[in-house]
Amino acid sequence: MVNLTIDGIKVQVPEGTSVLEAARQANIHIPTLCYLKGINAIGACRVCLVEQKGAPTLQASCVLPVTEGMEIMTKSKRVQDARKINLELILSNHDRSCLSCVRNQSCELQKLAEEFNISEIPYEGAHVERPKDFSSPSIVRDPKKCVLCRRCVAVCENVQKIGAVGATKRGFKTIVEPVFEKSLADVPCINCGQCIAACPVGALTEHSEIDKVWDAIHDPDKYVVVQTAPAVRVALGEEFGMPIGTRVTGKMAASLRRLGFDKVFDTDFAADVTIMEEGTELLTRIQKGGKLPLITSCSPGWIKYCEHFFPDFIENLSSCKSPHEMLGALVKSYWAEKNNLDPEKIFVVSIMPCTAKKFEKERKELGTDAYADVDSVLTTRELARMIKQANIDFVNLPDEKFDDFMGDSTGAAVIFGATGGVMEAALRTVADILTGKDLPNIEYTAVRGVEGVKEATVKIGDLDVNVAVAHGTGNAKALLEKVRKGEKQYHFIEIMGCPGGCVTGGGQPIVSSRVKLSVNPAELRAKAIYEEDKDMPLRKSHKNPSVQKLYADYLEKPNSHKAHELLHTHYHKRPKYQ
Repeated sequence: MVNLTIDGIKVQVPEGTSVLEAARQANIHIPTLCYLKGINAIGACRVCLVEQKGAPTLQASCVLPVTEGMEIMTKSKRVQDARKINLELILSNHDRSCLSCVRNQSCELQKLAEEFNISEIPYEGAHVERPKDFSSPSIVRDPKKCVLCRRCVAVCENVQKIGAVGATKRGFKTIVEPVFEKSLADVPCINCGQCIAACPVGALTEHSEIDKVWDAIHDPDKYVVVQTAPAVRVALGEEFGMPIGTRVTGKMAASLRRLGFDKVFDTDFAADVTIMEEGTELLTRIQKGGKLPLITSCSPGWIKYCEHFFPDFIENLSSCKSPHEMLGALVKSYWAEKNNLDPEKIFVVSIMPCTAKKFEKERKELGTDAYADVDSVLTTRELARMIKQANIDFVNLPDEKFDDFMGDSTGAAVIFGATGGVMEAALRTVADILTGKDLPNIEYTAVRGVEGVKEATVKIGDLDVNVAVAHGTGNAKALLEKVRKGEKQYHFIEIMGCPGGCVTGGGQPIVSSRVKLSVNPAELRAKAIYEEDKDMPLRKSHKNPSVQKLYADYLEKPNSHKAHELLHTHYHKRPKYQ
């Protein structure tokens, strides 16, 4: 342990702790901009400067290790003046069109300017003149708003282990961009949007489809169907000032009707269908000597990562489409036939916690020659903007339910939103099928939690099923390399592209780095997911009566020829650079 003094307060912390973290443990606030705990500590922004007694210069506290007996001052005039000047210099060449910026009122730079009482910019620096990058269907990159904090670089390289962007050039000409001035579409970006969640300003945003959806709603010739992913219901409320992890399922359904959608369905219905298809696929591979391990295909970010970096595992991927694509396919086939609607006039909108879903809906492998399964994807953040545009008082809305049939679901479906949820939902159904019993023990807690990789052997009847769960492609990489080397053998692997799973997807409400000091959004949102599961009257996918009716009326049985035509697909190897 190391003893030091910060602003006259005696502090004792472990050796190797930074002054910034030591101050936080003593409840002393030091402002930051480029720092992300455990991810990015490079002292780039110089906003966290402190004064050390006896040292000739001010130092960045995020990279300054504690030493025995050091005395630190965080609020001296020298420190405050230097921080303010550094912030003014950052603002001097920043695109300050705050009122029209999507991050207005959630921008960390804007918040710092308010805290430092900056009402005028005494310097006017040269501005970066680089066009926006609209090439990706998921992410828009605006170099004019970049503050060179490199948080996006750190998340992409250190957490996701991809490195789609980095710092190029030097000095004032430094810019964060893909290699060789390529666009995001020309490098192995997996569209996960974790860079957006890390960005403190509006330099990275989702590729908005709000206007496209409004046009569809207002088009009398279109029948507009909306569906919502499980993770959206435990995060949407945050955009309206509600605590992190608040369940707003009923208010969400009510708000969607008020926006003008013709039908309000739940992606959870298709998640139950996914378990029927994927569970059957798993049993078939185990019993008939198919390619193992079977790896989930729900996460489009993970799928694209596999295509770029682990193409030798493509045959291991489940052939199931992701749940929202399944529901889109079913709406434009079975449901259209039942309601005498022309599928080409149906416009399906998916509300997703994920920016990679925007890329996924563009895949040629999905949909038909005449139309796509899903026409538009909105993130949780985009839905919140639409609700605000429509002047809907979200917080005070009465709860409503999803529309019948494709709004019906089970608890197994809702836990898809948390890492380990797909695995647990599948095990609930597979266990019943293998044993021929309605097993009462349905909570597989061994696959829950926020550990990067979780492993378990689940005893189902006479069969020992070896399973693994990974979230974030960095963790997936570590797991798959062990499988590739033969160090690990599994029957079933769940992989989600985003750290924490869908609850912290790239399209979820952005939680500031300061708030993350006191709470873990992934844990709070996942807790709400599991609470909703417990409150559901049915908690196994094969128990959903509407899913049973779908198979009886239309699909015949899981993995049937008809089911494969509508609900399954294939993937292919992609080059790392176009």
